[in-house]
Amino acid sequence: MNVTVLGAGVIGVAAAWYLREAGHEVTLVDRQAGPALETSFANGGQLSVTHAEPWANPGVPRQMLRWFGRRDSPLVFRLRADPHQWLWAARFLLACTPRRSLANARAILTLALDSAAALDALRGATGIAFDHLARGILSFYTERGDFERAAASAELLRPYGCLREVKTAAECVAIEPALQHASPRLAGGIFAPRDASGDARAFTERLAALCAQRGVRLRFGETIEGFEVERGRVLRVRAASAERGLTRMDADAYVVAMGSYSARLVRPLGIGVPVYPVKGYSVTLPLTDGEQAPTVSLTDEARKLVFSRLGERLRVAGTAELAGYDTGVDIARCERILTRVFDLLPGVGERVRAEFWAGLRPATPGNVPLIGRTRYRNLFLNTGHGTLGWTLACGSGRALAEIVSGRDPGIDFPFLATA
Repeated sequence: MNVTVLGAGVIGVAAAWYLREAGHEVTLVDRQAGPALETSFANGGQLSVTHAEPWANPGVPRQMLRWFGRRDSPLVFRLRADPHQWLWAARFLLACTPRRSLANARAILTLALDSAAALDALRGATGIAFDHLARGILSFYTERGDFERAAASAELLRPYGCLREVKTAAECVAIEPALQHASPRLAGGIFAPRDASGDARAFTERLAALCAQRGVRLRFGETIEGFEVERGRVLRVRAASAERGLTRMDADAYVVAMGSYSARLVRPLGIGVPVYPVKGYSVTLPLTDGEQAPTVSLTDEARKLVFSRLGERLRVAGTAELAGYDTGVDIARCERILTRVFDLLPGVGERVRAEFWAGLRPATPGNVPLIGRTRYRNLFLNTGHGTLGWTLACGSGRALAEIVSGRDPGIDFPFLATA
């Protein structure tokens, strides 16, 4: 078939790759000048396969009350006159029940394990480089109560293939010596030895180049305006660009992988997609003394920050801000991230050289992405991956390619219609 993929972030590019590998003719379209220039541009870098617990979990309502009014709160809710924001928030709270949270975690873990295998196979087949470090992820806790709750729940997903090891404060420092300065404040940690990290932007750019070598047509600088439909099928997609003006693209099938903008695009078709943008921030520090920088990817559970070594850079990302589609960088929030970085790792780099960034994570209320066919039989979704887009990209793309091809993706995951 001739398949058009809308969106050239890590999700869309991975989908284009696996669709081409499945034998389809593929066109990849994005409004930006190249791949990975929005949400995939400067994310946290973690390939956190075992971090399957969704944001919507039983402990979050209590945490939200504790965070309320704090300037450094990991979660900020900026109220807007937007019914979609309020509906999403209500669904998020409903997803925090123990039963729903566990079911969502199992689904995410299943896809994440498959995605890790797909990424390993892709690396082996292509030699793609992206500052990959397979040294695990260490989640450390500076508050005793949080650590004790995490230690008690560390075994919940072990029967499903989730390996997480409870560590003392001393063991955390042994795993990552860069935490030595912070050791007096450490309550303990959870170590996921099979997890990894890497530069999502570098991966996406290089995979897009490999796609082009395999015959995928890349069309950048074109904004998708909408669809033309008839009798339960999409006939064509409308796009606009400064160079070509208004154009129409015909295909046999269409894949919507436009992150937070997916819901807006399909809403006029009567398709309700529970995806809302959750803004996250990142700080990137060029390293001046590599020996003092971590090489194991870290998660600061108190501040919900992730640390990833990307070559000679340290990427620190986190926070969640429900502020609609605003992509502006709040300098004060980035400065607070930097303050925490140098509080924990005082010799890691030069503060004045830090680069700030903000991007919109496309989140579903329960953090389970939406992958599969819509009620239009040739229109497919691959969106809603939230904070785990980089982790889930290859598994999502491979499964989506199977569904488009009319085959069972072979994963125990709540896909949308597959036939």
